[in-house]
Parts: sequence; C-alpha cells; structure tokens
Amino acid sequence: MPYRIEVEDLNVYFGESHILKDININIEKNMVTSLIGPSGCGKSTFIRTLNRMNDTISTFKEEGTVLLDGKEIYDPNVDVVELRKKVGMVFQKPNPFPKSIFDNVAYGLRIHGLNDKDIIANKVEDSLKAAALWEEVKDKLEMSAMGLSGGQQQRLCIARTIAVEPEVILMDEPCSALDPISTTKIEDLIHKLKHDFTIIIVTHNMQQATRVSKYTAFFLHGEIIESGLTDKLFMEPEDKRTEDYITGRFG
Repeated sequence: MPYRIEVEDLNVYFGESHILKDININIEKNMVTSLIGPSGCGKSTFIRTLNRMNDTISTFKEEGTVLLDGKEIYDPNVDVVELRKKVGMVFQKPNPFPKSIFDNVAYGLRIHGLNDKDIIANKVEDSLKAAALWEEVKDKLEMSAMGLSGGQQQRLCIARTIAVEPEVILMDEPCSALDPISTTKIEDLIHKLKHDFTIIIVTHNMQQATRVSKYTAFFLHGEIIESGLTDKLFMEPEDKRTEDYITGRFG
C-alpha cells in the first residue's frame, strides 16, 4: 500500500533548541495513527511540520524529507495555502470563529474561491452530516457558533476542516477539553472519517490510542522510540521506555 506521508531523517530546530531528532515514520492512507508520549516530547511540533504551521515561528528550521503523496512539502515551489487545504488541522481547544454555524463551515470554501451559494450550502450540509452534527444544528445554522457546547464546537471545527476536502486530518489532542460523552462522539466520528481521510491524532489518553488507531508512535525527548501496530505496541512493546510509559511509570 502506498504511503500518504513519508518522513525521513527529519530534524527540527527552534533557534539553538533541537526539538525533533532523526524522525522516520510512514503514514498509511485511510488509517488512524496515534502519537503518544509525555508533554513536551515533540508530538505537536511534529504534526505542525506536516502542514508547515511551524513556518510561522521565525526561529524554525527543518532538515530532512517530508513527502505528501510522494512530493516534498518543503520544496520552495510548494503553495503553503494549498498544502494546508490538503492537510487540515483540528486543535486541542475548539476554536470556532465568532460567526454563524453556517459561516464557520463555509469559511474555508469561500477562502478557496468558491462563490456558488447552492454548492456552498450543499457542502456545508454534507460536512455537518459527516461530522455527526447536522441533526443537532440544522434548524439553527444562523446561530452563533459560540452558543454551541464544547463537544459541538469541536465537531463544528471538524466539519470546517473536512469541508475543503483535505487528504489528511491532523488532530492535536482533540478531546482533552471535552467531557466523556463528547469524547465518545469524537472517537466514533474518527472511526467513520478514516474511510475518507488519513488521520493523525496526538493523544495523552492511552485508552483512546488503543480505541481509535491502527498504528501508534511513541515520542520521547524529540525522538520516536518505537512505532508500529497499536495492539502490538501496547501488548508487546520492544523498548523498556515504551513499556514504562504505557504502564504509567512516568509521563
């Protein structure tokens, strides 16, 4: 199976600080990959290299290879706006815009030049359905998104992300600010979305990693210590540090 993302010998620096060290990982299409590890180990920095969000930090420097569908994303000719359309991101805290529910989902479509009102309306509806939110909001699309619950806001952000039809969805601890019921809804949603998207999720929740992902990579001090099939990594870790982390001895 061809890989959607291939990362080879990736090193990331912020000024003098060496944040990611010799990262090598391949991400399969239409699979969920979890990134686990203690806070500050480089997980979020890593996913932000995949849509070049670290570029906004003036001291950022990267070395190595990051391929999306076989093309180097750090090539000078790459259109970063187009890249971020292909590689969408859902953040730790829901971050809806202070606009209506409808305009939140339509925002990306309009940014990318879509003006046809009927097409926009259809895509908004399809995206809200795909994010399992349509039935809850279909009668209040003009209401401010700020009036939704936290879990609904996070699903709205997912709808906004998928509206522009990305290939990859990056999720940076998407449930950490949510209650258990909302978390279950997001996890159910991840299971549905993986049929259409490649998903990479950063999570501190070991159980969540086992529930949602086929593959897992364990990060520690800016390195990938171990990666592979989630079941195997959790049941038969090859590295003592992996075992110590997943059994709660540190982290």
